[in-house]
Amino acid sequence: MVEFKYSRIFLLGFGFFGISIIWALYNAYVPIFLQDTFHLSKTVTGFIMTIDNLFAVLLLPFLGALSDMTRTRLGRRKPYILLGAPSAAIMFALIPISRMYENLALFMGTIVFMNFFMALFRSPVVAFMPDITPSEKRSQANGIINFMGGLGALLAYFGGKVLYDMNYAYPFYMGAAIMLLANLLVVLFVPEPEEYRVPGKKLNIRKLLAETSHKSFGELKENLKDVFASHEKSLLAILLAIFLWFIAFNSLETFFTSYAKYYLGIEESTGAFMLGLFSLSFMIFAIPAGFIGARVGRRRTITLGLIIIIGILLGAYLVGEGQKPESSSLSDPVVMTFMGLFFVGGLGWAMVNVNSLPMVVDMTTEEKLGGYTGLYYFFSQAANLVAPPLAGAFLDVIGYRTLIPFSIAFFILAAIAMQFVRRGDIVRRRGEVLDYVPDMD
Repeated sequence: MVEFKYSRIFLLGFGFFGISIIWALYNAYVPIFLQDTFHLSKTVTGFIMTIDNLFAVLLLPFLGALSDMTRTRLGRRKPYILLGAPSAAIMFALIPISRMYENLALFMGTIVFMNFFMALFRSPVVAFMPDITPSEKRSQANGIINFMGGLGALLAYFGGKVLYDMNYAYPFYMGAAIMLLANLLVVLFVPEPEEYRVPGKKLNIRKLLAETSHKSFGELKENLKDVFASHEKSLLAILLAIFLWFIAFNSLETFFTSYAKYYLGIEESTGAFMLGLFSLSFMIFAIPAGFIGARVGRRRTITLGLIIIIGILLGAYLVGEGQKPESSSLSDPVVMTFMGLFFVGGLGWAMVNVNSLPMVVDMTTEEKLGGYTGLYYFFSQAANLVAPPLAGAFLDVIGYRTLIPFSIAFFILAAIAMQFVRRGDIVRRRGEVLDYVPDMD
């Protein structure tokens, strides 16, 4: 094990920082390109926006297990970062260039390759943190990682607006350059544990791929059996809740800039800026949300967070159905109201997001921690696979006014599902740490 240092975790956080910049810009502006330049329907746009989620569901468990079994002189994570990050950066920078030619096949090829290369190194970056962090420090390290990811999203939304207003290509060039530099810092300054660095090691690629396929997908299959075969349904309930609230959130994230442009009548960069307020408050409140969950219980904290989000979305719907903004200025009263509501919504999202993964992994043994983490990401990414085309179909049939009610409906269903969770919680009572029990209410 490499000696633990918080400075190294901050440096590793730059990997998440760069990844967050790319996804924030991608989700904010690519749907606009697909509709404005190529005149695609919202349903088709939604399907295209699931490519990253399709790669995530199919490849992330496999690539995580593959990097687990890799041994090179650089270690087991860095080879994938060195291959994936530069390739993804190049493809990301080519997105606005391919748009200029107005050739859908060229544009689609660019984003498919960009998504593939992002998937290639995303899972190894995620797995890098536990490699260099002892068990008792992982919560603190995860807080730092989330902070850095939130910082990246903020830079994308706020800095991206300024650059986009100058030229729509500039945010993509900036995002590619920063992501490449950020991951270069990880490769250069974050050492992998010595046991994974094997000089002169030759890989049997065919054997490694076969063993990895058996390990990753076989383990996922066994864990999915646990979900549905168990007599006690807490694990199924929370995974269902996770699936539902990520459908709600991803639908909003994918189509809000389109909603801002085509329904509210303001610039898409202003819509992206509004989403930035959501990310800002999430980043600020991420660490306190973990303390609240430990103090009053994770289920209660998640439920309260969902209630907050539902409340602010109801408010946003009423604002959007009322007087439309007179301009795209951030000082417009309607725009300011949306920003204030989204800032509060980010607090609720932190309460939900920070406490959900610990609930899932606390329902199993130490030996299955990795597998249950995989379950969490499987259900969240599956939701992200379903959300854009489903929401897009509603928008095509009824119109953009359905976006926020669509999201609210799934957040409500998630809140209902959470009420059937009876395990995975830790609460403090009279100074003692107790497992969650059904009658604690």
